[in-house]
Amino acid sequence: MKLHYKLVVFAACLVVGRLLFNLLLGNSAAEAPPQKGHEEALQGVQGRLVIPQPTTFRLLQRPILNQQPRLFTKRRKRPAGDRVLNEPVFRLHTWHGEEWMHLAVVACGDRLEETMTMLKSVILFSFNKIKFHIFAEDTLQPQFEKSIEAWPFSFKSQLEYNIYPITFSVGNPQEWKKLFKLCAAQRLFLPMILKDVDSLLYVDTDVLFLRPVDDVWNFLNLFNSTQLAAMAPEHEIPRIGWYSRFARHPYYGAAGVNSGVMLMNLTRIRNQLFKNSMIPTGLRWEELLYPLYHKYKNDITWGDQDLLNIIFHFNPEYLYVFPCQWNYRPDHCMYGSNCRGAEDQGVSILHGNRGVYHDDKQPAFKVIYEAIRDFPFEENLFHSLYFPLQNSFLKTVHTLCGRLPQVFLKQIEQAMRKAYELRVIHVG
Repeated sequence: MKLHYKLVVFAACLVVGRLLFNLLLGNSAAEAPPQKGHEEALQGVQGRLVIPQPTTFRLLQRPILNQQPRLFTKRRKRPAGDRVLNEPVFRLHTWHGEEWMHLAVVACGDRLEETMTMLKSVILFSFNKIKFHIFAEDTLQPQFEKSIEAWPFSFKSQLEYNIYPITFSVGNPQEWKKLFKLCAAQRLFLPMILKDVDSLLYVDTDVLFLRPVDDVWNFLNLFNSTQLAAMAPEHEIPRIGWYSRFARHPYYGAAGVNSGVMLMNLTRIRNQLFKNSMIPTGLRWEELLYPLYHKYKNDITWGDQDLLNIIFHFNPEYLYVFPCQWNYRPDHCMYGSNCRGAEDQGVSILHGNRGVYHDDKQPAFKVIYEAIRDFPFEENLFHSLYFPLQNSFLKTVHTLCGRLPQVFLKQIEQAMRKAYELRVIHVG
């Protein structure tokens, strides 16, 4: 009997000893330093060096923006099959080894300040290299150059720009120039002008980026084998949309699309044949534009946007449709909120059409425009942009568009957090 008790006590001691050993081993593993691959991942993030500003704000961990495409970060190469579960699904879209994002805008008349504010919103939050393609009237060209050259070097270090004259390769140039808004039809000719550019993001002058342009650029990775452009719907509710009620020409889908934010694979556009209502065989982009305009010129109201709707009506398989928060306009809130994506995730790209940046009809749009326009470069983003913007937004909560501040402020706050983390904490 005594031998039995001794065996039981001995076995119990073995169990307790094993537990203590595992516990000690686990604590050692928890205190181990980060693996080398993680350090290399942080070093691979491209960010501009800015002078750290005095602030009490510190990030404990990288914020998660949402489940939209994420910023590309370089990582060390791993052996085939050795996949990390947390590795980002999306990659920076590159063709022929090119790692530049390309953005185009067309400005005529009094659009200098508005365009420069849009470009400023791009540069404040973007992380990868970007090239601006600015199409402007002759009188505006030196003003654009002077304005960009006045930006601090730290913000120009990953920026290149070209300024082009307004040109139309087919038809009557004056007819194209005055189609709807002055010079807006220039966007139709970008595939022929920018022959060395593979992919391009076109935006209107009245657009503001409330998160990194890198994120919308990554939608190129979501195109299937036929899609060559991306736009957002003109309206979320077809029965009250403009195209579904008033259009006298074909348009895309149930409510048409808005061309204020248009992501394009120019190589595919140049190489594709487009079905149309004029001849049984397809036409290339440069062959299609002028005949299409001549056929429908008495029926179109919104100029080049209507022509794009006609093209994609006959070629719907060529279009990728953005969620509404990537082209958020007064129509999404002025008659009641009808963009669920913005309510859930916040506005990613703000489109202040109807001139709302310059009048008092939609103050929620105007305060964001003025905050970005007046922000001094290299000041602290939170102290000199976000906090003043919050205070200004309190004056708009009585309006339909301003009653949900988080719709407008959520993404811009997250973009600032990521910019602060990558440019000050990690780089500094």
